[in-house]
Amino acid sequence: MALVKPVPLVGTGELGGVHFIAIGGAGMSGIAAAYAASGVRVSGSDQADSATLRQLQRDGIEVHVGHDPANLGDARTVVVSSAIRESNVELAEARRRGLRVWHRSAALGALMLGRRGVAITGTHGKTTTTGMTAEMLAGLGADPSYVIGSPLASTGHSSRLGAGEAFVVEADESDGSFLQYPAEVVAITNIEADHLDNWGTEQAYFEGFVALATAPGVATVVLSADDPGTRALRGLVEGEGRRVLTFGESEQADVRLTEIAVDGPSASALLSAPGDSGALRLAVPGRYNLLNAAAGYAIGRALGVPGPELRAAAELFRGTYRRFSYVGELAGARIYDDYAHHPTEVRALLAAARPLAGDGRLVVCFQPHLFSRTRDFAADFGTALAAADEVIVLDVYPAREDPIPGVTGELVADAARTAGAKVTYVADKAAAPGVLAGALRPGDLALTVGAGDVTAVGPAALEAGR
Repeated sequence: MALVKPVPLVGTGELGGVHFIAIGGAGMSGIAAAYAASGVRVSGSDQADSATLRQLQRDGIEVHVGHDPANLGDARTVVVSSAIRESNVELAEARRRGLRVWHRSAALGALMLGRRGVAITGTHGKTTTTGMTAEMLAGLGADPSYVIGSPLASTGHSSRLGAGEAFVVEADESDGSFLQYPAEVVAITNIEADHLDNWGTEQAYFEGFVALATAPGVATVVLSADDPGTRALRGLVEGEGRRVLTFGESEQADVRLTEIAVDGPSASALLSAPGDSGALRLAVPGRYNLLNAAAGYAIGRALGVPGPELRAAAELFRGTYRRFSYVGELAGARIYDDYAHHPTEVRALLAAARPLAGDGRLVVCFQPHLFSRTRDFAADFGTALAAADEVIVLDVYPAREDPIPGVTGELVADAARTAGAKVTYVADKAAAPGVLAGALRPGDLALTVGAGDVTAVGPAALEAGR
């Protein structure tokens, strides 16, 4: 898939009716809802019905199940995601009519015009950091606008069009679309090789972040002081005259965390920053969430918000959908669901989950995402999964990709066995709920993990076990 190239933006009032193809997707639904809230006439279609589509209908959006050229109606602008192929009948009709066709990032960028844009990105942690930042600002009464790639647990919504100055967005690096956003503040949580199917090389991927951090209009760049990738970026950013704020555990961090405690369902640390020092307490678990909160704190400081107020507001965050989300209990075992789909994310997730398992076992049902990522990182996935007591591996969720010969989920299963894990490979996802239900014992903590439809396995296991 080719990288997305930025296009000139115009205000939303010049777009006419806007039609979203694949409107039910995580990256599209929030933008569509924000457009509807702004008064733009919105329609959309998706290949299957979903709870998201029904929510969009309640928001006043005309939604169609299935793709048909007639769904475009009299729309003058059509919005697509990177997953939409030129063969899609609605996109082909839009091209035939000569309509404006925008990637979803351009549609989001147009909403940001005239606001103080905050673009939050990185290989890992961008969804949670965006959610934390939005909730911190909202908790302080700043009424920010935001679009996140996953709904907030506190509201059930992934977007809001507020009256405040700040517009906070999760900026997707996977396809280069993060270069589209008019941002005053850019935050980069970390940089680690990923999405090489789009970028080609690790160096090209890194240079994409350089371009984002040094884009016209960017005044402040928030970077991890701990991550090798962002540390390599710092000098290049400062050389272009941008202000840099760092966060992390490093002694050199501007926003530094010490006295970290992560042994329960919550987390805490001592946060020290210029002009402020005190407790940072979260209602979500994990060291990585403390680091995400430190990034959100640094963003708030860049926007001029006092430090003590930001620390207090951080405790309001209750998570986002598919980020350590509780599914239910089966035969005395708790089941959670998480979106982790890179080895580093899986490793951090299991480290956070292990203390919560207590004396019980940690059981993981993992679905690899993308054939290219499975090919490139199978060994690393295996090592990460070996931290669990029992592992169930499913076949690859293809998403936007065509199969690669010889690449299946069994590569990950074999790597996990080599790393010492007890592994069951389940090629047929339909069998996974029964396998998971049969594997659980009282006291276990189970995780369904991956960016695909593995999220349905937990609820189905609850049904299978009843």
